[in-house]
Amino acid sequence: MAIILITGANGQLGNEIKLFSKIYYGYDFIFTDTDTLDITNAAETKDLINNTGPDWIINCAAYNQVDKAESDTENANLINCTAVQNITESIRGTECRFIHFSTDYVFNGRAFTPYDEYSVPDPQSQYGRSKLAGEKEALSHHASMIIRTSWLYSSFGNNFVKTILKKAKEKESLNVVFDQVGTPTYAADLAEAVITIIAGVIRNQMAFIPGIYHYSNEGVCSWYDFAEAIVEEAEISCRIIPILSAQYLTAAQRPAYSVLDKSKIKENYDLTIPHWRSSLKKCIKIVLHR
Repeated sequence: MAIILITGANGQLGNEIKLFSKIYYGYDFIFTDTDTLDITNAAETKDLINNTGPDWIINCAAYNQVDKAESDTENANLINCTAVQNITESIRGTECRFIHFSTDYVFNGRAFTPYDEYSVPDPQSQYGRSKLAGEKEALSHHASMIIRTSWLYSSFGNNFVKTILKKAKEKESLNVVFDQVGTPTYAADLAEAVITIIAGVIRNQMAFIPGIYHYSNEGVCSWYDFAEAIVEEAEISCRIIPILSAQYLTAAQRPAYSVLDKSKIKENYDLTIPHWRSSLKKCIKIVLHR
């Protein structure tokens, strides 16, 4: 029986993996979060990994408060980098496969075509720099897979979709930037992709190929387009007003363009990725009927 250890299990992605794990029998899923495993503590991390002997580790834990990271650099680095080092050092010399998640914020956003895995990172924020440092720690283990994703949302936790739904019910109009372009990612789709890859490797249906991969939903939009689609799908009569990023100042600089090229993960693992609009429809239906 394959043992699969999940860290950060109470976040958006971790919760979605919990749901998918229920339909996969014959695997031993171990879900942990800060209350049961503090991955920033090297000794505690090593002890739990040694005691459970996982065949796979999926690290869903992350410091993702982008603006706060500008001033809270120590904690951002601790969770996004040092904790990753604690995991990789605990599995060094083993065949444990490690799946770690990163972000489109490792890029500077000045491109005009989708970023692939060979694009040179150039993070413009402390958050992006901490995630890039975490990537390097993850790659120190020979059997690591890094999945960079973008604009993650879910029916769980706090995210852009739920924020827009809440504010749109309270206000007649909302200002949303239109000059930042990327692709939303429904955490449920990413969770399904990860479990599909693991199951395929365990059943010898596909080879596990370590390295960096990109995953987001299909399609491209601006944050303005995304917000428009959210209120439209939820049938809320709130006007979305497009504004420039310069009119909405934030502590951290966001990439103006962060579309990810997903060819590699689709080809290596035979994945079909849904369009962001169809996935948004599913998520909103869950949120509104919960």
